[in-house]
Amino acid sequence: MATGKKHEIAVIMGDGIGKEVVPEGMKVLEVAGERFGFRLAWTPYPWSCEHYHRTGEMMPKNGLDTLRKYDAIYLGAVGYPGVPDHVSLWGLLVPIRRGFQQYANIRPVRTMKGIASPLRDIEGGKIDFIVVRENTEGEYSNIGGRMFDGTEQEFVVQNSVFTRRGVLNVMRYAFDMARKREKKRVTSVTKSNGISFTMPYWDEIFREVAKGYPDVKTDQYHVDSLCATLVAHPERFDVVVASNLFGDIISDLGPALTGSLGVAPSASLNPEREYPSTFEPVHGSAPDIFGKGIANPIGQILTGAMMLDHLGYPEAARTIERAVEVAVADRNVRTRDLGGEASTRQMGETIAELVATL
Repeated sequence: MATGKKHEIAVIMGDGIGKEVVPEGMKVLEVAGERFGFRLAWTPYPWSCEHYHRTGEMMPKNGLDTLRKYDAIYLGAVGYPGVPDHVSLWGLLVPIRRGFQQYANIRPVRTMKGIASPLRDIEGGKIDFIVVRENTEGEYSNIGGRMFDGTEQEFVVQNSVFTRRGVLNVMRYAFDMARKREKKRVTSVTKSNGISFTMPYWDEIFREVAKGYPDVKTDQYHVDSLCATLVAHPERFDVVVASNLFGDIISDLGPALTGSLGVAPSASLNPEREYPSTFEPVHGSAPDIFGKGIANPIGQILTGAMMLDHLGYPEAARTIERAVEVAVADRNVRTRDLGGEASTRQMGETIAELVATL
């Protein structure tokens, strides 16, 4: 049994396949703890759309106070038919991200041997970039409203919010990350030709921050052009920094290009570590396959690897990543979204075994 440092982890499995993939992720993380000498103490919370149906709220009013004491939050997927998406999102995820100042959402995008990309002539390692998404403001604000409902004069207003502090924080994080990578390049995503206030402001601060990082190369794409270039030349990119909305879109496109959204991890970080950070995969709750035991747990497992990196165990994190690669390439263990027949549990058990023995 691992006898090293113990970390308190809040677990929110959420909805749908979250309830199936989170246990597999926990299984792999516990094996990593046994091998590398740390312990993870899990405390589950039932906050979800099911919880909303029972109580009228996604999480209790003191939810943030409850979570504040933990070292990290390990989260599955949130959302289920019968609860509007804006209710599930704004009732749980957004309050956590904003309440804990998790302004840097990190989404790695990388091809792996054994997982076929829908793009032609893409080999393992060809796609390897990270989306750094601003996570607490931008286009996802709750400033706005509707007036003259149901009349010919009806109108709706939704305001974006870009603060100097918010934009500076996420851009500096992206540049600091790029400095540690081989290509040392930051690409800024904008739409300043069509959005006349917030995006020119974003561009202005990007140029300002870049002056402080002369060793990091930079470029800038309008979001539509970026999406096209990601498909045609994904190998060009290294660290991509984007606003909340654009980052959300791009970090779904990226994993789709690598073969499956089911393999994409994500972390919502409070880089200053004043509050716990949240680790959740990019994929959703997939209610259409929930209960069939066929969901891909890799995204949840690699999200766990990101959590271990954050907690100070980079060797354990790299071992999990390597185990995933060996499972899908050498062991040929793949779930249906990857063209195989393995169950969620079989995939998790194979990766856990490899983490113990690699």
